[in-house]
Amino acid sequence: MRKSYKFRIYPNKTATKTLNQQLELCRNLYNCALEHRITAYKTAKKTISYYDQANELAEIRKAFPEYKDIFSQSLQEVLKRLDKAYKAFFRRVKTKGEKAGFPRFNL
Repeated sequence: MRKSYKFRIYPNKTATKTLNQQLELCRNLYNCALEHRITAYKTAKKTISYYDQANELAEIRKAFPEYKDIFSQSLQEVLKRLDKAYKAFFRRVKTKGEKAGFPRFNL
C-alpha cells in the first residue's frame, strides 16, 4: 500500500514575490520557445526539437542573468511541456476524428 502526504505551504511575502518572478520567467521562456518554433517553420520550413532548444538554454542563461536564479531542470521542464504540446497537436492532426488545436501562447 502506498501512502501519500499533502502539505500546504504558506509562503511569506518575499517567497511569494520570488515564486511569482520565477513563474513569470518560465512563462516568458515558453512563449519565446513557441515563437522560435513558429518563426523557424515559417521562414525556413525547419522544425525545431526539444533538444535543439534545450541546448540553447546555456546561452539564454548567459544573455539574461535573471534566468540564473531558476534551476536548470525547471527550465528544461518548460521546454518539455512545449514539446509535449507539439507532439499532441501533430498526433491529433494525423487522426482525422479529433479537432487539432495548435499550441497557444500563455498570457
